[in-house]
Amino acid sequence: MTTALPAFIVVERLNKWHGATHVLRNVSLTVNAHERVVVCGPSGSGKSTLLRCLNGLDAMQSGRVVIDGTELDQTVHGGARRDVGMVFQSFNLFPHMTVLDNCTLAPIWVRKMAKPAAEALALTHLARVHLSAHARKYPSALSGGEQQRVAIARALCMAPKVMLFDEPTSALDPEMVKEVLDIIMGLAQTGMTMLCVTHEMGFARRAADRIVFMDRGEIVEQGTPGQMFDSPRTERLKAFLQNVYVPPTP
Repeated sequence: MTTALPAFIVVERLNKWHGATHVLRNVSLTVNAHERVVVCGPSGSGKSTLLRCLNGLDAMQSGRVVIDGTELDQTVHGGARRDVGMVFQSFNLFPHMTVLDNCTLAPIWVRKMAKPAAEALALTHLARVHLSAHARKYPSALSGGEQQRVAIARALCMAPKVMLFDEPTSALDPEMVKEVLDIIMGLAQTGMTMLCVTHEMGFARRAADRIVFMDRGEIVEQGTPGQMFDSPRTERLKAFLQNVYVPPTP
């Protein structure tokens, strides 16, 4: 008998408005420990807002979010952020700080880690993303792909229990996309719990345990990559895939 993995993220009937726009509509989703979930859908479907609500960056108007047994509300968002790593579309590195300082800032100030220990940890994760040689450089000296890999290392330095990726390759030139996706794939293979918003459908098919398709603030369909790509059930998903996915040549 296969033992079911515990639920790590539980979202129940989550609603979010931006002014008069209903961005998330009764979204319910469960992500199990060590599961790799990719969220896809057209622009404006609420994907990024969902991640921001999970990370406590956006307040939800109604609904319930539980991460690793802790229910999020206005009093626990700070604690939740320490356990949830997030990689954004636009890197968000501090330009006046070196790569090493970008990576050690949060462990020192939030985790209260001593500077030598924080630097040793940062160098370990920079090696993991193949950037050890760039530790003393400033972000402006790096390519876009290298900056995004620094952002991944920075998130890992906080020892997150789950990683959220918000379209991590959307700001990159095409030739830099693969290097970042390869790093994320490597993390996925370690068993880290991951929730990734992406338009890279080939990557989604390779990396995901489950794919969630959103449109107009709702989860329309979800299933394994085989189900979603080979046998989509809804016309909305079929139309989306026709526009964004080129099946591999046999």
